Amino acid sequence: MSLTTAIRDRDVTELPGKRDEDWRWTDLRGLIRKLPPPSEPFTADIGAGPFDALASDRRVIVNGRGADPIEIARGKNAIVAARFVSRGAGVHVARLNVIVGPDARLVLLESYESDSASISQASLTITLHPGARIERIVLAQDNAEAVNVSQAEVLHAARARFAQTVVTSGARRQRLETRVQHPGGNAELRLDGVYLLADKRHADQTTIVTHAGPDGVTAQLTKGVVRDQARGVFQGRIVVEEGADRTDARMGHHALILSDRAEVDAKPELEIYADDVACAHGNTVGALDEDALFYARQRGIPEAQARALLTEAFIGQVIDRIGHEGARDAVRAWVAERLWD
Repeated sequence: MSLTTAIRDRDVTELPGKRDEDWRWTDLRGLIRKLPPPSEPFTADIGAGPFDALASDRRVIVNGRGADPIEIARGKNAIVAARFVSRGAGVHVARLNVIVGPDARLVLLESYESDSASISQASLTITLHPGARIERIVLAQDNAEAVNVSQAEVLHAARARFAQTVVTSGARRQRLETRVQHPGGNAELRLDGVYLLADKRHADQTTIVTHAGPDGVTAQLTKGVVRDQARGVFQGRIVVEEGADRTDARMGHHALILSDRAEVDAKPELEIYADDVACAHGNTVGALDEDALFYARQRGIPEAQARALLTEAFIGQVIDRIGHEGARDAVRAWVAERLWD
């Protein structure tokens, strides 16, 4: 069951739903009763993207069209902005291949943008060669009525480093999924995420990391804030296969619920079949610290401003881990705009 096959076959019964364990909190089958017609080509001006000023190479995929591969040759450095844009209320699939050669460096600045009740699915395959370095920053700012599923398959390599930060404000249904094949071999992986959800928006951040060899490192931190009737979903699974000794894998998910009708569903998992490993996960869901809020109010800070300051500090720990300074500043400004509105 997948959105891709449902779109291909024009069959809503192939959509994943709540009976599928990995999709039980992001039910597409119960939401989508009829698939709209395919998205039309869109040739009008779409304006600037959120990362255009930071990249020398810009790739724009509109309604599933225009996804040329991104290939970085051995030893080269590049900053690429990849925009997945949905225009109109149609349905489409986009595919993008990213290949980073040995000892090459890539900053991939990825964004998702929609303007109406579109249904879109993006599939990415990201391949690292030995010694490669990738930092992937994803900013998803979908329309409140859109359905968007992004699925990235990361093929890691020995001595390579892959760092990711996914930041989203949700949609009617949204799932941003990353699967990593981790070879060990002193390869390093960082998977971070931020979700800021209001109204009735929904965001699902799902990650699956499979450690297949010894001496691999994974560090993961996701933080979210939900209010009104929004729903945040975090599913993180780390699998350490037999023989993947000396794996060091850490996962943390922490969320704030700012209203009685908001919801957070979290499922962190560790599956360990090897010895001599250091693995841990943590998960907390709660409200703002009332003592800290009281302290701020006592110093004359209005309650709304105090809540925004505390929330910004809570999220800031993840944003500070972004390596690219320009992207870090852009994400920080994007977050602040949504906290202070």
